[in-house]
Amino acid sequence: MVQLTINGVPHRFPAGTRLLDALQAAGTDVPHLCHDERLKPSGACRMCVVEVDGEPRPVASCTVQIQDGMTVFTHTPALEALRRTNLQLIAQHYPLQAVWAEPKRPFHQLLAKYGVSPGGELYSDVFRDDSHPYIGVAMDRCIQCYRCVRICEEVQGQFVWEALGRSENTRVAPGKGDTLLSGGCVSCGACVDTCPTGALFDKRVLAAPTSWTRTTCVYCGVGCQMEVGCVDRRLMAVRPVDSPVNRGHLCVKGRYAFDFNHAPDRITTPMIRRDGQWQEVTWDEALCFTATRLQAIIDRYGPDAIGVLGSARATNEENYLAQKLARMVIGTNNVDCCARVCHTPSAKALKTMLGTGAATNSFDDIEVAKAFLLCGVNPTENHPIVGARIKQRVLQGAKLVVVDPRRTELAALADVHLAVRPGFNIPLFNAMAATLIEEDLVDRSFLAERVTEFDDFAVFVADYAPERVADSCGVAAEAIRAAARLYAAGQPSMCFHGLGVTEHMQGTEGVMALINLALLTGNLGKAGAGINPLRGQNNVQGAAQMGCDPVSLTGAQSIKEAGPHFEAVWGARLPVNRGLDLLEMMDAAKAGQLKAIWAFGYDVYLSLAHAADTAAALSPLDLVIVQDLFLNQTAAAFGTVFLPAASFFEKDGTFMNSDRRVQRIRTVLPLPGEARPDWWIIQAVAGYLGKPQGFSFGEPEAIWDEIRQLWPAGAGLSYARLEGESLNWPCPDESHPGTPILHRDRFAVGKTAALARIAFIPTPEQVNDDYPLLLTTGRTLPHFNAGTMSYRTPNAELRPTDTLDMAPSDAAAYGLADGDTVRVRSRYGEALLPVRVTEAMQAGQLFTSFHRPDLFVNRLTSSVRDRMVHAPEFKVTAVRLEKTGG
Repeated sequence: MVQLTINGVPHRFPAGTRLLDALQAAGTDVPHLCHDERLKPSGACRMCVVEVDGEPRPVASCTVQIQDGMTVFTHTPALEALRRTNLQLIAQHYPLQAVWAEPKRPFHQLLAKYGVSPGGELYSDVFRDDSHPYIGVAMDRCIQCYRCVRICEEVQGQFVWEALGRSENTRVAPGKGDTLLSGGCVSCGACVDTCPTGALFDKRVLAAPTSWTRTTCVYCGVGCQMEVGCVDRRLMAVRPVDSPVNRGHLCVKGRYAFDFNHAPDRITTPMIRRDGQWQEVTWDEALCFTATRLQAIIDRYGPDAIGVLGSARATNEENYLAQKLARMVIGTNNVDCCARVCHTPSAKALKTMLGTGAATNSFDDIEVAKAFLLCGVNPTENHPIVGARIKQRVLQGAKLVVVDPRRTELAALADVHLAVRPGFNIPLFNAMAATLIEEDLVDRSFLAERVTEFDDFAVFVADYAPERVADSCGVAAEAIRAAARLYAAGQPSMCFHGLGVTEHMQGTEGVMALINLALLTGNLGKAGAGINPLRGQNNVQGAAQMGCDPVSLTGAQSIKEAGPHFEAVWGARLPVNRGLDLLEMMDAAKAGQLKAIWAFGYDVYLSLAHAADTAAALSPLDLVIVQDLFLNQTAAAFGTVFLPAASFFEKDGTFMNSDRRVQRIRTVLPLPGEARPDWWIIQAVAGYLGKPQGFSFGEPEAIWDEIRQLWPAGAGLSYARLEGESLNWPCPDESHPGTPILHRDRFAVGKTAALARIAFIPTPEQVNDDYPLLLTTGRTLPHFNAGTMSYRTPNAELRPTDTLDMAPSDAAAYGLADGDTVRVRSRYGEALLPVRVTEAMQAGQLFTSFHRPDLFVNRLTSSVRDRMVHAPEFKVTAVRLEKTGG
């Protein structure tokens, strides 16, 4: 600890503390304008200057660290006079009316405090732009603190704002376009968040929020922390929180895309479809109808004729109750969730090889890593805060290898970009492993202590030498070798992967092949390393972890091993039949064996691959229960009863993010109309089925406490701790600090892990003369999954439609240009899409997102599934194009 004296009072702080931080911690209010905790110190505004004994002139407290014995004075008459003079100079060209209109802006408060009136000599040549749906521009208020320039560079890494011109002619404006959006803005709002004057502002904040509530973002699996501001029971603004996950930053969806909550087509009354028409009913009618129909199916066909689907949109507590109801009330293990179609392959691979089916490392390790291997993941668009952190680390010198068919933003920054042909991940990863062994780039010590079956693996993988597989993979052998060398040399090297790895016929095996690379190089069990799936939805990790899986109970515990404990706590026997996963449910429904599905927060029809196949499964069902915010495609086409659910803004509970953090969500708004939280609805149905025992919880915390009783690795994660701590499980008791890094000394499967010999099996979905192009699908930055939430916000202005992205050479060959509508045909269906020509695409390959229900891209995708866990192969579809002339 270091001792210093502040205005005559001694204080002690840790060594290395910035002086401004120490002053603020001591309760001394030192003004500043150019400083933001998220940015490197600047000292340009000279407002935070203080007098330090031994220094000949005042020093900017934001730029120096405390020293032992330092004596500091913060508000001497000379300092206050200097601050007043600095303010007068800064305000010389500032509009007086701005101060009158918004007196609470930080800069305006400083002017009032020091009695400084703006000069009003306005610049006439400032940047003007009113085209952005969220970010307003009033650059006559710019005081050239450059916080917007710096935060765009140092936090987001977008480099949109620049200080243009010199000396008196310096102005802040986008450097690469005439507007914010044409200049590369990704609408994260960080520049707005840091601006002290209102030169940049949120256009949609019409009134200052009267209340702020901390919660967790509902979009991707990063789990950003944020505060939500409300006025008169309406969401008005969102601002970031400085948490270990997002470090005071948000993306366009988390910060701005919340208007869906007040959308005019939000359904807040229960409905039953009668004679083909939806009719509003009371909760009593809806619950009685639902329970009666479920019981009739159980009585006639048995409990295994019903399937229950949990939700990545719902809380841990609600998913726990969903699988508990399936097993304890209905009597079936037919319970699953949307993890099946995205990262169940990751969970299966990680659990099989290492013993725990989750990310091995924390996001905090990004700043420790010296190299990154990004495989089939596009984080700057799909997981933007993690993407920004990776980008910053790369800009600081970390090496980067990107495996992706497209030239994504991070691929453009990569030291090596392996533009692998879709469907050829296995030979590519095996070729990297072969390189590591051939060139002796393996970690011999780690192999000796922690890895088995190396000799057999070395013989097997030699057949995948880069020169042998380069042509089929579509990448040069030397590029494969270069990627392997960078990954091996990183030490530590951190691997992130996404759906470009998992959504293949060999998706699970693709993750296993990545684990091989980590085992060979010793990149497990230490900071800055690991194998880390980036989960797509906010609580997809939690939904599966809570037991929405046909073969696992809460905590990913096996039914055989943990079953007796669950039966003792629940006071009921578990079903003995093996449950069906989501895709098996679809098969059973088509075969007439499954009669009912209950899906909440999950648009099954729109989301599953091969829509015609899904329709054939859902059409004959006797009962389709949809529990959601909106009448989604599943409800509209096949629904029998609709149960209106609360949004995450309207309930309490917890989410689980991609790096194993359990984080609180909190009620921001009262319930609209007759909408109810999912946990309330599930319990009500249990009661109407005559089995209320175990479903009488009064609040989510009580549900969570039962979960902790059953899940040893989460026992220490009490609500009380979660209020103030950000913890990674395993956390077995309330004195445990959590586990940011798994497998430090041993794997969950034991001291050692075995290398897996993964033979390549080509997908049956191949191009030919009739279907000569390969289509892959994914998400874009402004939108999310089925667009249910994001398309009900102004994000629709940022990206109005899905597009069919293609290489310029393909566009020329087909006579297509930007905006042309093209009919895309596969072996399974067709879709009409507008063309976007982009250099990001390789010839012969196409890309589209799937956010617009009316375009219904999953009419195209195939019925090919992962060989081990049945995840659909969304990433490889052979198609042909037909120009429509539209």
